[in-house]
Amino acid sequence: MTEIKCRKSEPIERALRRLKKKMDKEGTLKELRNRRHYEKPSEVKRRESRRH
Repeated sequence: MTEIKCRKSEPIERALRRLKKKMDKEGTLKELRNRRHYEKPSEVKRRESRRH
């Protein structure tokens, strides 16, 4: 689970920005979007082969 510590007197907007950057770097949001709908294993292989 991605976690950040809010610094003393840090605006919430800045803390949210740090959280979003950290999640983007880890690939959490991308994985969430990919798991939203079921994808058959053959489709996963096809997508992976196209990517490389």
